[in-house]
Amino acid sequence: MKKKAALHNLGCKVNAYETEAMGQLLENAGYEIVPFEPGADVYVINTCTVTNIADRKSRQMLHKARKMNPQAIVVATGCYVQTAQEPVEDDPAIDIVLGNNCKKDLIEAIRYFEEMRQPALPEKIDINKTKEYENFFVPKMQDHTRAHIKVQDGCNQFCSYCIIPYARGRVRSRAMEDVIKEATALAGNGCREVVLTGIHLSSYGVDQGTSLLELIRAVHQVEGICRIRLGSLEPGIITEEFAEALGELPKLCPHFHLSLQSGCTSTLKRMNRRYTAEEFEEKCRILRQVFDRPAITTDVIAGFPGETEEEFETTYDFLSRIRLYETHIFKYSRRHGTRAASMPDQVPEQVKGQRSDRLIALGEKNRRLFEQQYAGELTEVLFEEKTVIEGKEYYTGYNKQYIKLAVPADGDYENVLIQGRIAKEVAPHLFLLEQEKY
Repeated sequence: MKKKAALHNLGCKVNAYETEAMGQLLENAGYEIVPFEPGADVYVINTCTVTNIADRKSRQMLHKARKMNPQAIVVATGCYVQTAQEPVEDDPAIDIVLGNNCKKDLIEAIRYFEEMRQPALPEKIDINKTKEYENFFVPKMQDHTRAHIKVQDGCNQFCSYCIIPYARGRVRSRAMEDVIKEATALAGNGCREVVLTGIHLSSYGVDQGTSLLELIRAVHQVEGICRIRLGSLEPGIITEEFAEALGELPKLCPHFHLSLQSGCTSTLKRMNRRYTAEEFEEKCRILRQVFDRPAITTDVIAGFPGETEEEFETTYDFLSRIRLYETHIFKYSRRHGTRAASMPDQVPEQVKGQRSDRLIALGEKNRRLFEQQYAGELTEVLFEEKTVIEGKEYYTGYNKQYIKLAVPADGDYENVLIQGRIAKEVAPHLFLLEQEKY
């Protein structure tokens, strides 16, 4: 019988891609991939460290794996492994430790453990000094019709609140020919939509003399790929020339995640963000000038050190005015080793919670305003999966603006593009598509 392996991912889309890649390494080595439940022979947990909560969840999942099968091999990898204050190799729940840029060694590490019944030395390189891009090849996605393609790793920005540069190292870009090879393979296996993602996607190519725009144009030429989305972008990359160039690419979805973090310029300065609130607003104007009602989403931190009531209200008013599609709200999480952790005037948790609640409510209002402007319009949806709503089966998917839509499951619509009009809401932020043609 095949040995069984279960993987669990925490964190960002880059982590999700790497977890998918490790799953395929295990499959190629003869393992059967099974759900993260009792009964597996190997458990791989790809950890996250972006917040204190992520650290805690990472530890919890590692200990859960050990409890599910005390005889299994438990592998800890990822960002929490790379930056944990207490060395994870001292945790008795963990058998194998693989830091970032060492995930490619997964199979070798498991085989060594099986032969020796003891782990090799923990694999954790000095991630801040490497120039190596850890290259994976993921020609197919398990249970997904939309594929994330990792094209970049690392970050040189050092925002004062962020631990990720210490976990991921400096900017390293994937060779363009490798990206195209993977996109071509995905298309050949039926994938119709890809998302280009990275730790700091806007920096793609700075270490290779190329650019993100050149990469997007190259992926646009891949036959079989119908849609291209982009991961999180820095506002600075949005110029009129860049936006106009994207506007000439019909496969490019008008869905842009621009990282904001605060709508108050003085707060942005303390965060070491390299733009003002006014400049961010100008980037939104450029995108809206080139694209018809693009979906612009963002992240905002509530309760950053030193954020006064006046600064918070400035952010609230800013978000009220620019009306983004989705706003992901995070309460500031103090990260050991970052400059913000030692800043004065740390905001009390209760105040963070109150501010977060207000921003979440505002984000919900803005999201509904965005969705309402598309009511009754003709759109095209790529359907992804089947779900049950109030006892009825539907297929759900997204249009190019990332509005979620549904059709009754009276046929097999997985990975099928369907045109129709946006009709009534059948669940929160899920709209019925009245079909016009297949």
